Amino acid sequence: MAETFDIAIVGAGITGCAIARQLARYDLSICVVEAGNDIALGASKANGGLVHAGYDPAPGTVKAQVNARGCELYGTWAQELGFLFRRTGSMVLGFNDEDRAHLEKLRQNGLANGVPALSIIGPERIHELEPRASAEATSALWCPSTGYVDPFEVAIAALENAVANDVTFMRSAPVEAIEVADSDDGDVAAEGEGRARFSLVTPAGDVRCRYLINAAGNGAADISHMAGAEEFQMVWRQGNIVVLDKESRALMPLYPVPTPISKGVIVTGTVHGNTVITATAAVREPGDTQTYATDVDVLLSGARKLVPDLDTRRVVRAFAGGRPVIKGTNDFFIGQSAVVPGLFQAAGIQSPGVASAPAIAERMEQVLRDAGVALRERGDWDPIRHAPDDFDRAPLARKEELIESDPAWGQIVCRCETVPEAEIVAAIRRRPGAVSVEGVKRRCRAGMGRCQSGFCQSRVVAILVRELGCNPSEVLLEDAGSWLVEGPLKGVR
Repeated sequence: MAETFDIAIVGAGITGCAIARQLARYDLSICVVEAGNDIALGASKANGGLVHAGYDPAPGTVKAQVNARGCELYGTWAQELGFLFRRTGSMVLGFNDEDRAHLEKLRQNGLANGVPALSIIGPERIHELEPRASAEATSALWCPSTGYVDPFEVAIAALENAVANDVTFMRSAPVEAIEVADSDDGDVAAEGEGRARFSLVTPAGDVRCRYLINAAGNGAADISHMAGAEEFQMVWRQGNIVVLDKESRALMPLYPVPTPISKGVIVTGTVHGNTVITATAAVREPGDTQTYATDVDVLLSGARKLVPDLDTRRVVRAFAGGRPVIKGTNDFFIGQSAVVPGLFQAAGIQSPGVASAPAIAERMEQVLRDAGVALRERGDWDPIRHAPDDFDRAPLARKEELIESDPAWGQIVCRCETVPEAEIVAAIRRRPGAVSVEGVKRRCRAGMGRCQSGFCQSRVVAILVRELGCNPSEVLLEDAGSWLVEGPLKGVR
């Protein structure tokens, strides 16, 4: 028998998780339905984690309305949800008079979009702010509000908080069909308490709901089509990203003058001290996550223009993903369907989706209110998610305390990132917890370091086997079909 909810959210990327967290404060039963076996497996994991300030979107667009607001909200969200966030500021570097004119246009855009404290600066101030920025830069747009996060961590933190507030998470549940009950007058508020209008068919079980939120990323067009709502087409705008080893000092985000379709090759630090070069923008076949040598070359050469002393030999990882772009528009689609009442769209969430996520969630709440959905605040809602212990970052006294409580905290599994066995176990036991090697990696960075799991992967597999009560051959690298082991694993039952 299908379980019935007030709201079902399709998609557990950063958008869906943010919306779930935002709505968890209300007296509603909510289910997040995810096709993959974990959080943030799509576009959310294939980006550089930049919290763009909001000077780039065209004024008046939905992007412009949520980007600057999302950037503003990140400080509060980071405090409440316990994820790492660095508000570093950023610079868009100009190298000639034409670039400077473009920087002024961006500044005017930003002012119209509500981005605070934008200014055009010269070479002396550029190198005061970021000594490693190219000496060839003659001007820059200085934006103090830019920052960066770990996008996996944000999505995971938001959904963990939502689940702690009674939101249901259904993983490995790709939506195969949607049945929509007839509505006599199209008034979503008149649907009646407890009446389910939508039935979602999934291999993990069916889900019935009164209201449906489409946050399916690159699958959003399919969900809209299945529900008989707006017909649109997604374009797979692929981006390659390069990760370099950790630096003694993280770089400030440095941008080139943008193009009509992309912010260009960006060099930025990360909350964990790596340098990331992001991202190409090429239209390719849907689902193409190959890393292309030509694209990597573009990234490395573009990065060296911004940071000439960047040691691009220190690459530890290159990967690719697809931005969920709606064909024919470069904007977000956030609102109630004009065709199917009760269906709410959060589609086309490409860049700056990470930066905008808190504001998209806020906007979706308002869209529901405007549609007549009753939002009654819960008396027991808890907005706080306490960050799990990070052994590598913990003070010495806390390390000693943890080891005293459980010797497994002193058993280092991942030496590159100093991740002990107990931290991996905690990542698996969290709600919702890791069920794959990459799921462990995203939660506690085991395998994120210089060797990229070369030495620790077998031990992570063994811990997953023990904690999940499965055979080694059942452990997945990532999602369905990505088995790592065939036959018995030495030392593991």
